Amino acid sequence: MKPTSKNTDGLTRELFTDGGLSGEGRLKAGMRHGRWEWYYRNGKLKAVGTYQAGNLAGHWEWWRENGQPLQAGAFKAGKQVGLWRRYYENGQLWDEGSFEDGKKVGEWKTYDKLGALKQAKTFKSKK
Repeated sequence: MKPTSKNTDGLTRELFTDGGLSGEGRLKAGMRHGRWEWYYRNGKLKAVGTYQAGNLAGHWEWWRENGQPLQAGAFKAGKQVGLWRRYYENGQLWDEGSFEDGKKVGEWKTYDKLGALKQAKTFKSKK
C-alpha cells in the first residue's frame, strides 16, 4: 500500500497495487493522525479508528469481509488498553477482557460459538 501523493499533511488515500482503495485518513507531519478507515479489496469496511502521531490511539473496530464484527478495543500510545472483545465468524462473542499497557489483566472470559461460557481466567497486573 502506498499513499496516493507525497503530501505530508491533510487527507490522503492509500491504494492496493491494483488501484483499489485500501485506506483513507489524514496525515500530520507525514504520519497518520486522526480518524482512518481501512477497506478490504472488495470495498467493504475492514477497520475504523484513530491515530495519534502515527500510533494507534483510542477506540478501534474491525469487521470480517462478511460484515460480521471481528474485534473491538482501544489503544494508548500504540498499546492495547481497556476492554477488548473478539467475535466468531457468526458474530457471537468469542472472548472479552481488559488490557493494561498491551498485556492481558484481570478476568478474561471465553465463550463457545453458541454463547455459553467455556472458561474464565485471571491475569495478574505486572505493576
